[in-house]
Amino acid sequence: MQERLQKILSAHGVASRRESEKLIGDGRVRVNGVTAVLGQSADESTDRIEVDRRPLRTAPDKVYIMLNKPRGYVTTMKDEQGRKNVSELVRGCKARVYPVGRLDLNSEGLLIMTNDGALTNLLTHPSHEKSKTYLVRVRGDAADAAERLSAPMTLDGVQLRPASVRLLREAPDGALLSITIHEGKNRQIRRMCAELGLEVISLKRVGEGGLQLGELRSGCWRYLTEAEITLLKNKNAGIQG
Repeated sequence: MQERLQKILSAHGVASRRESEKLIGDGRVRVNGVTAVLGQSADESTDRIEVDRRPLRTAPDKVYIMLNKPRGYVTTMKDEQGRKNVSELVRGCKARVYPVGRLDLNSEGLLIMTNDGALTNLLTHPSHEKSKTYLVRVRGDAADAAERLSAPMTLDGVQLRPASVRLLREAPDGALLSITIHEGKNRQIRRMCAELGLEVISLKRVGEGGLQLGELRSGCWRYLTEAEITLLKNKNAGIQG
């Protein structure tokens, strides 16, 4: 069966689809002895596919894990600036897994990692609208923060789906909020808060696509259960409103 090369490479654990596209673009992938090009398809059952002149390995078993990412780690498998990255936290995993989506350097919490390219696409594609819930500590005038953050907002000229926001605790100089969003724009919650003059002191993702972080300790990971994997693969899981 003919499939896009980047999909085949991702399924075999070579790299994520995006990173596989870069491998192809850099001329490191060959099909039947000929350098592959972006957009090319192949049939892994009949074509000889090589990466850096090495034959493609047998596709590994699918692995799904949940990591509680601490602050100070970048959500990549390798960082050109030499910063700590999440690959260092999952070295005990049985397979080479890749992060699904991102949490910025100063954010923490639930991060799904897998070698299943199809699931990665399902969770990150905008059309699937997987919800993500965060605990957010803010500094500033938070008297009506929940109401204002729940109101229609625009980022990068695009109307956002309304966020679900609850005030969990209020203090003289700020508040603790629960914020659920449906998009995955870069630094979305920090930018939403900044629009209202609120400074984000800490941000922790505690839920995604129906999964909950629970009591998993910072810096630790665990395999997902079969029920959790099924929940993630359900296109309707985690969609609200």
